[in-house]
Amino acid sequence: MSPTPAERRRRVWLFDLDDTLHHASNGLFAELSQAMTDYIVRHLGLDEVQAHELRQRYWRLYGATLLGLVRHHGVQAAHFLAETHALPRLEQQVRGSRADLLALRRLPGRKVLLTNAPRRYALRVLDVLGVRSCFEQVLAVEQMRMFGQLRPKPDRRMFRHVAARLKTHPARCTLVEDSLEHQKAARSLGMDTVWMQGWLRKATAAKQGHPGRRPLMLGRKPGYVGRRLRQLRSLR
Repeated sequence: MSPTPAERRRRVWLFDLDDTLHHASNGLFAELSQAMTDYIVRHLGLDEVQAHELRQRYWRLYGATLLGLVRHHGVQAAHFLAETHALPRLEQQVRGSRADLLALRRLPGRKVLLTNAPRRYALRVLDVLGVRSCFEQVLAVEQMRMFGQLRPKPDRRMFRHVAARLKTHPARCTLVEDSLEHQKAARSLGMDTVWMQGWLRKATAAKQGHPGRRPLMLGRKPGYVGRRLRQLRSLR
């Protein structure tokens, strides 16, 4: 159903999933990292050290291991996502803040989940957290395809496309994220940005399982960051 004119004028909250709505660095990222490395070993014939180095290279070049594998090795995105995100213990590992999740339900405006994770994984996490019904839409990596190519965050064209899909203007959108690269791209289009640091502060370094990341300096506030928050319940 298309939003009414009144709904189009409301604030649209674009929420990331991992380390924004739940504590993915608590263990899930480590499992995802190993699953991706194992996938490369199985399907590309590399040893574990080579597979890890390849993941680092593609993360630095493209912002996502998947994009490098698709572009240079003919890997099918759906196959990669299904195998690496199976995670049989996911339901036992997801950890969120009850107070934050209750506040999310009360937050006024339209709420959309925007994640580079696959849809099935995202829905499983939302169901464990009990907040699937909060979101008007779930836009996962499968929906971030333009002109036949994947364009996940932080692709600026994708952010613009998302706003058009939601029949709103980027200036009416607020991206709530733990990733600075994604916020920088969103801000360049006029979106408001919120840097969610709560779960990052519980991690001892950069996101576990995401190679090539430098340790985050959480005390700084880049110009493209509108606000820094430790708790989602501080959103207004």
